[in-house]
Amino acid sequence: MKRHPFPGPGLAVRIPGVVTREDLDLLRRVDRIFVDALLREGLYDSVWQAFAVLLPVRSVGVMGDERTYQRSAVLRAVTSIDGMTADWARLPYEFLQQVSTDIINKVHGVNRVVYDISSKPPSTIEWE
Repeated sequence: MKRHPFPGPGLAVRIPGVVTREDLDLLRRVDRIFVDALLREGLYDSVWQAFAVLLPVRSVGVMGDERTYQRSAVLRAVTSIDGMTADWARLPYEFLQQVSTDIINKVHGVNRVVYDISSKPPSTIEWE
């Protein structure tokens, strides 16, 4: 197993806008669930880089009988040879569904998970 690249500027580059300690804790928990699932399902080595992003927006959701107003997380996985160009990784839908459910159920403060299907170019790999 090889380790995926980590952003030089650090984890805060994956939180657009103002960064708080609470945001960093949320992002670490979301990212851990995503990466652990990739490892468990044998998908980690099939992607060049995979990580989570915590967006500075809140979204309305429903958990149980209650409305929630919590954060949105983005999952990003790409394939690449050198990082100069990249394509979004076609992860199985069932895998993405399970990871989304796990994140929403286990990370209080996140009620929406989306998957980034942008390629580089025109997008970049990171969300800086």
